[in-house]
Amino acid sequence: MRAFVISKYKGPLQEAEVAEPVVGERDVLVQVQAAGLNQLDEKIRLGEFKQILPYKLQLVLGNDVAGTVLSVGKKVSGFKPGDAVYARPRQDRIGTFAERIAIAEDDLALKPVSASMEEAGSLPLVALTAWQALVERGNVQPGQKVLIHAGAGGVGSIAIQLAKYLGATVATTASSANADFVRDLGADIVIDYRTADFEQLLSGYDLVLDSLGGENLQKSLRILKAGGKAIGISGPPDPAFARAAGLNPLLRLAIAALSSKIRRQARKLHVTYEFLFMRASGDQLRQISAMVDAGVLRPMVGKVFTFSQAPEALQSMAAGGFRGKAVLTVTN
Repeated sequence: MRAFVISKYKGPLQEAEVAEPVVGERDVLVQVQAAGLNQLDEKIRLGEFKQILPYKLQLVLGNDVAGTVLSVGKKVSGFKPGDAVYARPRQDRIGTFAERIAIAEDDLALKPVSASMEEAGSLPLVALTAWQALVERGNVQPGQKVLIHAGAGGVGSIAIQLAKYLGATVATTASSANADFVRDLGADIVIDYRTADFEQLLSGYDLVLDSLGGENLQKSLRILKAGGKAIGISGPPDPAFARAAGLNPLLRLAIAALSSKIRRQARKLHVTYEFLFMRASGDQLRQISAMVDAGVLRPMVGKVFTFSQAPEALQSMAAGGFRGKAVLTVTN
């Protein structure tokens, strides 16, 4: 079948013929109709996670999918051929830039009825990231103050909506060109990152969702109130992540060293820092589907590319310049 692969880290995304997926007894074979593009795809291509995500090359890229069930394994009870579904496959089974993919039943959910395939394909990774940051890790409550960086991006555009639904006062960073866009999503305070320093304007926040890292993350710690939390999705990874990932002792030490500076800064400020590498969850996607169908969450598709344009789409996504998510549409 047709797929888009990388054969070496930092190499180009290229079309190739690959073997058909192997469908296990608890797997669902999905005909891919839409595949979202994420910064994670580009980071994997560049080899940024090769120590903690040791993929075998050649690798089919792609972490988001929406499509139609073709067949199910003999122990699958929750899906049947013809179902319209979506998923973020678990990290060791990615590969949605392909015509078909086998996905563990537990990672899959029926797509929102009100969403198109392209909209559904844009959602899984970013919506799960927002859910796990704000609901699971952040436990956001009504009346709290939340800062979401890069509000016009894939994660940010969903996280703003979710934080607002949870009852928070929401601040975000965005360009002036995107100010009205993020306000429409629910942002109460919009800071133009090109002309203003959010650290000088904000204080007393309960939670920051940081997608940029570096100096931006350090500043984010300083706008938190005592007991507040910064959740980073760009890193650096922390020891809790290393333990959960089952990494070997040497890698655990290396990861602890990578995040030691930011964790030490957090302790001095009486706040905490946590790294989030989102996980697949069909259960959470079912809750997200219900929120989309209820009008609480709106998928944000910034640009749609054809399947053949996958390399161009990945470059365009990595460069930024559009709102929300880029999506591949796959016709078979």
